[in-house]
This record gives sequence, C-alpha cells and structure tokens, in this order.
Amino acid sequence: MQPPQWYDPSRPVPDLVTPIPGPQAKLVLERDTAVTSPSLPRAYPMAPRRGYGLALEDVDGNLFLDFNAGIAVNSTGHAHPTVVRAVQEQAADLLHYSASDFYLPVYSRMAEALAATAPMDGPVRVFLTNSGAEAVEGALKLARYATGRQYAISFYGAFHGRTYGAVSLTASKAKYHKGFGPLLPGILRAPYAPVPVSYLEDVLFRYEVDPTEVAAVFVEPVQGEGGFIVPPPGWLADLREVCDRYGILLVADEVQSGMGRTGRMWAVEHFGVAPDILTSAKGIASGLPLGAILARQELMETWSAGAHGSTYGGSPVPCAAGLATLQVIAEEELLANATVRGAALTAGLRELAGRYPRMVRDVRGLGLMIGVEFPDGRLANAVQDAAFHRGLLVLEAGENAIRMSPPLVVSAAEVATALRLFGAAVADVASAEGLA
Repeated sequence: MQPPQWYDPSRPVPDLVTPIPGPQAKLVLERDTAVTSPSLPRAYPMAPRRGYGLALEDVDGNLFLDFNAGIAVNSTGHAHPTVVRAVQEQAADLLHYSASDFYLPVYSRMAEALAATAPMDGPVRVFLTNSGAEAVEGALKLARYATGRQYAISFYGAFHGRTYGAVSLTASKAKYHKGFGPLLPGILRAPYAPVPVSYLEDVLFRYEVDPTEVAAVFVEPVQGEGGFIVPPPGWLADLREVCDRYGILLVADEVQSGMGRTGRMWAVEHFGVAPDILTSAKGIASGLPLGAILARQELMETWSAGAHGSTYGGSPVPCAAGLATLQVIAEEELLANATVRGAALTAGLRELAGRYPRMVRDVRGLGLMIGVEFPDGRLANAVQDAAFHRGLLVLEAGENAIRMSPPLVVSAAEVATALRLFGAAVADVASAEGLA
C-alpha cells in the first residue's frame, strides 16, 4: 500500500501553518470542554486529525513530529500500511464476535504469536484484554487465584492503571487515589530502584506481612509514569530471588516498556529475569485497543471456565492489528532500529545536558524509552510546551521528567530533527529562567 493521499513526503515535518492552537483546534477545545469529563488529563491543546509515520496533522493542517506516539501506543507509527491493510481486511469479514463465549480464530492466532515472544521458560498461555489496566486487573486476579494468597506488593512511582485494582497498585501520584478510598485491600508498597530489594525482607516482611501470604509482586522493568527509571544491574534479579524464596509470583508490567520499546521485545529481557506473569498493551496493536496477560501454563490452568472473561477483549479487528504489528516489528527489524536510534537520541540528549547542566539533570533509558529529568515539574512542563509550539510532541513523565517514546520506525533524520527542536526548547526556557 502507498502512503495516504493527503500525505506529501516533500513537506517538511514539522510544518506549522497557523498559530498554536489554530482556529479549528480552538473550536474542538471549546466543544470538548463543554461535554467531556474534566478528569481527562490533557497535556497541551493538540487536536489531531490524521497521521502517517511520525507525522501527525492537526485539524488546522499543522504538521507535528510525534515523539510520544500517543503515549508509546503507535509502535509502528501512524497508519502503517501493513497494519491498515490488516484492519481493513478483518473489518470487511468480521467486526466482532466474543472470544469469551466462542472460538474466535484470530484470537488464538494472536495468543499463539504472543506466546512465542514470551520471556519465560516453558509453555505459556495468553488472555487478551481491551487495555493495560484490564490486563493488570486480570493478572492480580490470577495471582490471587493461583496462589490462594491475598496480598500483593507494588512500588512507589509505579503506574499500573486507573481501574480499582490497578489504581490500588498504582503509586505514581497521590491524585490518582484522592477521593476513591477505600481502595483494594491487601496492597503493600516498597521503594523502587535503586533502593535495594532487601527492603522487602528488612521492612515489609518484618513489620507488615508474612511473605507466605503474598501472592505477587508487580513491577515495571523500567518504570514509566514514575519518570522512565531504569533499575541498576542485579536489582530485578534480586527481586526474582526473593520471590522464589517465598513462593511469590513475579508480575512484569510491560504495558509501556514492552513490544520492542526498549530494543528487546520485552524490557525484562535486558536483565536476564523471567517473570511468572507479564502484562502488555499500548504498542501491542499499533493504536487499536488490545492488551494481554501472558502467564506460565501451570498458573493459567489453575482457573476454570467463567473465572475470568471479557466481551470485547481480543476482538477481531484489534487482533488483526496486533498480528500485523508483530509482523512489522519482525520484518522491518524494529528492535534493532529502536536500539540504534535510541542510542543516537540518548547521546544527543546527554550532549544537550552537558550544555545546560542547570536545566537538564539526567538523561536515562533503554532503546526508545528515554527520560529527560529537569530540576522541577514546572520547568519540565515549560520545555514540553515550548517543544509543542515548535511542532515537536513530547510528554511529561513523573514529577519532573519528559519522556521520549517515538514510534519504533523513527529514522535518523527524525532523531536529528527532534534533537534540534528539543534543544531549542530547552535553550529558550533556560534563557527565560536565567539557567542558561
């Protein structure tokens, strides 16, 4: 398939043709403000209309360079021809039939393809969901069901979703909990890396809970919402060892870090650690709603028919997009591209940090999951906004960081453009704040 007719490959990206936001975007914002839930946490006044690759056009015809990929969702870029073709063909055949009650062929094909990528040894079974939060909910249910234990542990800074079980595990911002208590009982928390894993035994297992009552530890191999934090070597291995010592299941939340984002299919592979359960979503279907729970076969086989299900989870069109996404990742060698482009992007950002040491405190990450830390959240938001007004889409993470998570198809030229625009944004904010 050719690029869509609207897309002009000779047009520079970004290319801003109106003030930001433009007149049509202002109309969208006005309508949105009147009718949508104010709980939606909008980052800046971007009203997208269509996209191709890393180019995203808004309703006024402004063209942006997308380096957040819809929060790491559009893994193969916008409207990848292979994904579009798969969606069109599946939609023409069957839009929906519930895999919860019937044997949907594309469901088992998607499950089989995902199981083949699993970072754990032995046979793996798969349950498909609509979202990452739903996958986390299912993983929590499975862990409690399979072990007969009631407690679960997560880490400060973690983001696991906003549904009740998932938000009970989440601990990245207090506002996610405010007004919703009491939350799910039986959830305990520990500090994330670099605080040693020994905290579990020295504190939690000593004062809070007997480890024989803990069903699972939920961990992001690279913490996302917490600020794109990479644990030091050996930290996840130590966590695996503690879990093994007490018969606790290790759940890797790869909703944001998985599907090639870090240069490996799953971020946990960088650390040589095999989880018992893995959750995925975001980049799994290039933008369509799909998530997954991957678990060791003996765990998944503990629950029986009706113990868990989903009307829409693993619906045909998202599954077709998921299979096409896996195909593109393999055929276009996107794991290698994420590694190479990520290294170039990281090097450029670290050079920028060297020029503005009072502005950029740290640059960290794996592959195309890169965090840029600033002294405080106000400065991070100012840089995010300055980048937006230059046509570069990035997004904050944690209290004072900006995430760089472009589609895995990003080119060397696009990395260079992003570094130039981001550098200009940092320079302007540094100058305005007297931090140049």
